[in-house]
Amino acid sequence: MLHPDAERIDLTGVLSTFAEQGFARLGRVLETESATQLASRAESMMNTRVADLFYQHDSSSGRYEDLAFNAGWVGPSDRYRKLERLECDPLFAQWIENALFERIALQLLAPPIRLYRAVLWNKAPNAGMAVPWHQDDGRFWGLDRSPILQVWTALDDAPVAAGCLTVVPGSHKNGLASPEGGTITEALLTEADERALALPAVAGESILVHNHTWHCTGRNHTAKPRRALSVSFLDGQTRCTRRRRAPRQFKPIFEGRD
Repeated sequence: MLHPDAERIDLTGVLSTFAEQGFARLGRVLETESATQLASRAESMMNTRVADLFYQHDSSSGRYEDLAFNAGWVGPSDRYRKLERLECDPLFAQWIENALFERIALQLLAPPIRLYRAVLWNKAPNAGMAVPWHQDDGRFWGLDRSPILQVWTALDDAPVAAGCLTVVPGSHKNGLASPEGGTITEALLTEADERALALPAVAGESILVHNHTWHCTGRNHTAKPRRALSVSFLDGQTRCTRRRRAPRQFKPIFEGRD
């Protein structure tokens, strides 16, 4: 699935930018045909329930605040906001475990590399809710150490009008805005708006995102879907700290390679 040049990317500058800015572009690393195949598979998953997946539909109002968090599958629809556990699907698993992601993970994390989540983020044509400024860590994530590496890959073109990823460069350096993590509080949003940087992307392009980097996405104001895959990697020693249920066991990936 990798573009022929992707395995030869010099990661020195990429990882330097990632450390300084909290994000870094990899360029178009997913082959166009493979991006189309993954987008088609995502469409199929939204129209035919897949037992292993977690589904979350957009709210009827289009407001993030009105999400129904426990509804799951509600029938065939192109307006599922996210699908989780994509590592269970052989086609998506092939991309998640590609050689470039392995190289990056091994530069930043202690092996064995583990997977926290693999999520399809979907914005239907002329729909798709805006996701407010947030960080991907905190008590809700239930980890004994902070995760630092996510890779976001566009399956469709993601211009600004389609609700592309937007970040606050360097915001990861201050850690979590609150112990809970997640949504950034209202008191801090002026800073986010002043420093916001939109990251429009083309289909097949990947972007590294630090979990503490403030990021958000807008609504899709185009006539085409905007689908992207986000994969969150963990240090091999990371443990789940939740107590209400049995602790999660995080799947090792990139196993059995020379």
